[in-house]
Amino acid sequence: MSEIAQQGLCIKLVKELGSAYSPALGINLASMESDEVFKWFLASVLFGARIGESIAINTYKEFEKANVLSPKAVLETGWQGLVDILDRGGYVRYDFKTATKLLEVTQTLKDKYECDLNRLHFFARDERDLEDKLRSLGRGIGPVTVNIFLRELRDIWEKAEPPLSEPALLAARNLKLLKVTDASATLEELKTMWETSEEGEVRFSDLEATLVRLGKNYCRKKRCLVCPMKEKCRSH
Repeated sequence: MSEIAQQGLCIKLVKELGSAYSPALGINLASMESDEVFKWFLASVLFGARIGESIAINTYKEFEKANVLSPKAVLETGWQGLVDILDRGGYVRYDFKTATKLLEVTQTLKDKYECDLNRLHFFARDERDLEDKLRSLGRGIGPVTVNIFLRELRDIWEKAEPPLSEPALLAARNLKLLKVTDASATLEELKTMWETSEEGEVRFSDLEATLVRLGKNYCRKKRCLVCPMKEKCRSH
């Protein structure tokens, strides 16, 4: 497949399955404001559990309704208040664990970085140290949550350069967007292809989020017959 054909396929994919998650939630990461970055971190924690995407979105909206979108608000709400918000969003299966996690990581963020994730990024030496610092905020902040959080901060935070997640990699390979087989080179190949396109406001993180949706909701589940990209998929 030619590079132009690949670019056209990627644009179709974004139009079919939607762009990045943060703007859909009303979060303006491009502003680099600490409040907006924390909102996305909160959403990333919710998305990071083994729970349906719609439940994570509904639960974030419950946090929004309760105006619990800042480190201070999380700490002031307390464990039971957080459990109540999580339950209203349908996050029942993970409510106790997630409430405990949110309090722990937010307290660490306050103690070490003055409640400011931008400060955490500033003090990170490089990409890997940034990931380590995020994980060290507390138990339960694992590679999945860190990857979700950082992939939409590409080109916003200098040191945000997580690898392609497994669902995105699976989808990209099924769509024949990749020629290389080395996992460490796949991200650069996709970025190079995307950077030569003329897509205006559509960012690479939009493509990446779309590939994640395709990989999670269709490729992993073998839902080939209902996949919007089935005609372009090599496994179909």
